[in-house]
Amino acid sequence: MRKLKLIWDFRGPDALKIAEHHEKHLKEYCVIQNTNFNITGFEQRSNIHSVAFMVVTDDEMKPIRDALKPHRGEIYSE
Repeated sequence: MRKLKLIWDFRGPDALKIAEHHEKHLKEYCVIQNTNFNITGFEQRSNIHSVAFMVVTDDEMKPIRDALKPHRGEIYSE
């Protein structure tokens, strides 16, 4: 089954702190919704751009996308 990485972008001087905080909510969502993967994280891409992400299956993608409204997505490769 294909894994997809849903991504939320945050920009500005507080982007890293916001992405880190957003990941906490993504972890909570994984527990509440009992998702197939509990893979979440955040990354700093530059000093003014950070992302939070969540890995889901193809089957889970549409309902999670509609509920959480990520900014973009990509195929997840470990």
